Formats: sequence, structure tokens, C-alpha cells
Amino acid sequence: MKTKERIIEWVLLLCAGVSILTTAGILWVLISESSVFFSRVPITQFLFDKQWTPLFDDKHFGIMSLVAGTMLTSFIAVGVALPIGLTIAVYLNEYAPKSFRKTIKPVLEILAAIPTVVYGFFALMVVTPFLQGIFPQMGGFNALSPGIVMGIMIIPMISSLSEDALYAVPTSLREASYGIGASRFQTSFRVLVPAASSGIIVSVILAISRAIGETMIVAIAAGQQPRLTFNPFVPVETITTYIVQVSLGDVVQGSLEYQTIFAAGIALFVLTFILNNISFYIKKKFQEKYE
Repeated sequence: MKTKERIIEWVLLLCAGVSILTTAGILWVLISESSVFFSRVPITQFLFDKQWTPLFDDKHFGIMSLVAGTMLTSFIAVGVALPIGLTIAVYLNEYAPKSFRKTIKPVLEILAAIPTVVYGFFALMVVTPFLQGIFPQMGGFNALSPGIVMGIMIIPMISSLSEDALYAVPTSLREASYGIGASRFQTSFRVLVPAASSGIIVSVILAISRAIGETMIVAIAAGQQPRLTFNPFVPVETITTYIVQVSLGDVVQGSLEYQTIFAAGIALFVLTFILNNISFYIKKKFQEKYE
């Protein structure tokens, strides 16, 4: 019996080690390859130059142009998904019958199962023409359309995680709120949502990380034009879109232009790493507060 337990323990350890080694391998590739890029391009230029044109004759390597496009589309997505997802979570947790809750929650997950390339063409062929009817100054490629569609895509993530956080709130808080005469609406938004705020904030940060890493929607509908702007009506380019553009094979492998994808990759890694650590810190602080 002890031998079997030892085998199981080693198998579990091996599985955990695979994920750690995979992460370490990815990080090693990014650091080793990007170091070649930074040996030829000063990091100050990388961080503070306002243009990103490594594939042009007049080369500029300002990553902030890509970061601006990435953050713009991501915050539009969260601006769409947060109110809708949180409302869905409150409804399912406080208003919907249990049978309806069990039925509709798996249906919401279908949104997460739709291929992102379908979302991209939906943004380009349906959402953009609709928005151009409202905003005539909007270009055929823009940040608003893919941002909205990404928001629709990440609604299940926010609604599911937020609903789980609301469900975990002790029943005693609900009963105390009703006991002092609060309505169901007041109990939901003034008692339960603040009590579950740690889980809700974590769901939002994870949704931002998901939006930052999205590729196909922005590649199809955003325009692939890097620019340092926060105007949602003009074409932009994100970090992931640029990596795909260069990885298609038109750039000579080993050249400075090719090395830019690793520099962009390390920037993307740092962004998501910071967001994930912020979510872990917030969750830990709120858990300590309510323990």
C-alpha cells in the first residue's frame, strides 16, 4: 500500500513539475532571444519611443504603441463584460429559480466555446457596419468593434466566477440584511456584491488577462496599424497581432525584425504576470479581511 501511495505521489509531483518546467522553458526562450534584440536596441528606445515600425526602412521600436492598442481593446472589452456579467451573476444567484440557474449557466459557457476567428469575422462584418451607422467617423478597422466583441466573449468568465463568489457569501449576511428591512435589490448590490468583491475583482483581472492575450479578433477587425492612441475609432495593433504578423514567415529568421517578436513577447509576459499577481494579492488581502 505504501508503495502505491509513493508511486501516486511521484506521478502527481511529475505532473506539477511539467507545468513548472514548461513555464520556465517559455521564459528562458523569451529572455534569451529578447536579449539579442536588446543588445542592438536600447531599452530606453523600446520603452519610450512613440512609434513602432520595425518592418519599415525608418525603423522605430517603441513598444508603447502596441501596448496602447492592447490595453485599449482590453479595457473596452472589460467595460462591456463587467456590467453585463455582474448583472447576470446577481440575477442567477438571487433572483433566478434553481432549476433555471442550473440550465442557463452551462448555456452561457457556450460563448466561451465559439472559435475566436468566428468572433473576429462577426466584429468585422456585423458589429463594425452597425457602429459606423452610429459613428460615421469610424474607420472600417477600429479598436471599438473588436473590443465590444471580446467583451461578449469574456462575459461567461466574469459571470461564472462572480456568481461563484456571490454563492459563497454566508447566508447569515442575507438574513441580517432582510432582517433590517432591506429589499432584495439593496441586499444584492449593497451587501452581497461588496462581500464578494474579492472574487469579482479577481474575475475582472483574469478577464483582462484573457483579453490581452486574444489574437484572432483583433487581428481581423482592429486593422494592424500600431499607433500610440486611445481613440477607439481608429485602427490599432496589439502585441499578439504583431507577433502573428511577423511569425507568418515573411521576415528572415534571426534578423533584428524577427527578434522583435521575442521583445514583444516578453512585454506581453510582463503585463499578464503583473495582472495575475495583482489578482492573487487582492484575493489574499480580502480573504484575510473576512477571516
